[in-house]
Amino acid sequence: MHLSLMEHDMLIHRPMVQFSADESVACRMMTNEIQFFDPKDFTKGFGYKIRLPGIAAMQLASAPGSHVAGFVPETKGVPASVQIFSCDKDAQGQVVARRSFFRCSTVQFHWNKGSTGLLVISQADVDKTNQSYYGETKLHYLTTDRAFEGMVPLTKDGPVHDVQWSYSGSEFAVVYGFMPARATIFNKKCNPLIELGEGPYNTIRWNPKGRFIVLAGFGNLPGDMTFWDYSEKKLIGKTKAEWSVTSEWAPDGCHFMTATTAPRLQIDNGIKIFDHNGSLQFKKMFEKLYQVDWRPEAPERFGDITGLTTSLGSIKIEETKKQAQGSKSAQASGKAPANIAAKPTAYRPPQSKNSAELQDKLFGGLASTGGEMSKNALRNKKRREKQKEKKAADASGSPADDS
Repeated sequence: MHLSLMEHDMLIHRPMVQFSADESVACRMMTNEIQFFDPKDFTKGFGYKIRLPGIAAMQLASAPGSHVAGFVPETKGVPASVQIFSCDKDAQGQVVARRSFFRCSTVQFHWNKGSTGLLVISQADVDKTNQSYYGETKLHYLTTDRAFEGMVPLTKDGPVHDVQWSYSGSEFAVVYGFMPARATIFNKKCNPLIELGEGPYNTIRWNPKGRFIVLAGFGNLPGDMTFWDYSEKKLIGKTKAEWSVTSEWAPDGCHFMTATTAPRLQIDNGIKIFDHNGSLQFKKMFEKLYQVDWRPEAPERFGDITGLTTSLGSIKIEETKKQAQGSKSAQASGKAPANIAAKPTAYRPPQSKNSAELQDKLFGGLASTGGEMSKNALRNKKRREKQKEKKAADASGSPADDS
């Protein structure tokens, strides 16, 4: 049996069976059809199917698993098409939405949360305008209520580099155009909401809370990153992460990870973790790093960023007042309290009761927590102590102990 390049790529990168987020729906693509199974008992075989002659790719909506999209490539003068079907058995394979287009060999599907909107990046191997060596890409948008079926109105010529839906599923962001690329955020009616400017970008990442956005240029670009606060509609930070291969927000929506991995790059493998405003919080290098992922967690388990940050000034004032109250009570009783000489501890947000444990999970136990010193700080302390011992030995005329 001979497979086309597209079919071979599909078999390598796509799972054989796709599940909805709650695992209530399971389906797979077979020749000319999509088959649906009972996720609790696959021994029954498929329960029902949707016929789609020539289907070459499919994507099940995840949250909820109410719809599925299928792609049929162009053939013998018949345009390629993307069709959306309901996963309800009683719908009898009726097409919910459809979009046809020429010059397309492969597609990428992007469902929103709520399964009401589908973004489709269509890819042609050859750009007939001869503007790009890498072919031609177009961005299409379909809704399950048929309120919109067409192309996304992009205002700059060139390829579509990246797209991502917001956590709410009400907006989506697109990076597109010849370099310097442009970034635009659209609402679910496909109307532009805000422009994020132009630059050497090909990646966009929206945090799980829907508030912060990272616009970056990875791969063959120099690694520039800009951090945006979408709720405030303003730029909050800029930095760089050269040679990054993968990147993702943490489930808490406050930390952003970039990684350099093999086999894409064989040297300088490692991970970096940034704060929501672009400040570097953690870095670790590896001889070889093949994959890195955040531990899956529900974003709802974490509080909002406003509850996780407090100004340093307010912390000092609050601690000063507590110490002053302790001094007065000590003078009245004639006894100094045991905690008066204790070093003030770092602020702990109210919703993170086990902050040390959470930080260990976040940084793998490699970052300093509480009053513990980092490895560099401990090494510097030992070096200073040796220097003091050597000076004292020189002053007394006795040899220093270098052990």
